[in-house]
Amino acid sequence: MTKLKKNLLALAAVAALLAVAFGTFLLVKPDAAATAAPSLPAAGEAQVVREDSHRLTEPARSELTLVEFLDFECEACGAVHPTVEKLREEYGDRVTFVARYFPMPGHRNSRTAAVAVEAAAQQGKFEDMYRKMFATQKEWGELQSSQADLFRTYAGQLGLDMAAYDKAVKDPATEERVKADQRDGMGLKVQGTPTFFLDGRPIQTPRTYEAFKALLDERLAK
Repeated sequence: MTKLKKNLLALAAVAALLAVAFGTFLLVKPDAAATAAPSLPAAGEAQVVREDSHRLTEPARSELTLVEFLDFECEACGAVHPTVEKLREEYGDRVTFVARYFPMPGHRNSRTAAVAVEAAAQQGKFEDMYRKMFATQKEWGELQSSQADLFRTYAGQLGLDMAAYDKAVKDPATEERVKADQRDGMGLKVQGTPTFFLDGRPIQTPRTYEAFKALLDERLAK
């Protein structure tokens, strides 16, 4: 190996460490580094919620919008999921709940999970697969082997058209839809998951259901 090549490799390693240290994420598949990472949106172009964002509730008269950038393999996202579900049950007729993809690079199957959920969404089963991923997270989270086959099993359990599901998983446009959410998150300075935005503004994730409920009650009272 030439001295120049050794130096370049060393610089690359240092850059990677600095990226992690300062919360800059290389948003690529761990097993497919050649896949292009999402590019940052131009200044001012990132949006907290878009017309095609996945809405878990659509009240006739929405008084607030709560957006979560999430990673299906993230333990913290899994921990807050029951709180979000409980809040949905209580405030679903007043608050629009939105879920957006933000798979983290340190999780081997986070992007694979997001693509599986998006493939299910194309058959009107976003919420079913979204719930399935969190319900089973302890079974596949943190595993270093691809769980694509397991996620395909989930799709079958949900009654999806498997030929259409397989086609969607392989379609680059499906992953691009995941990256579109990531681009917005990056432009909005999302550096970890879960990250919540309430009516367009980032909030510190409340530690308990009671604290989250109190925050919504306060905003709804205004």
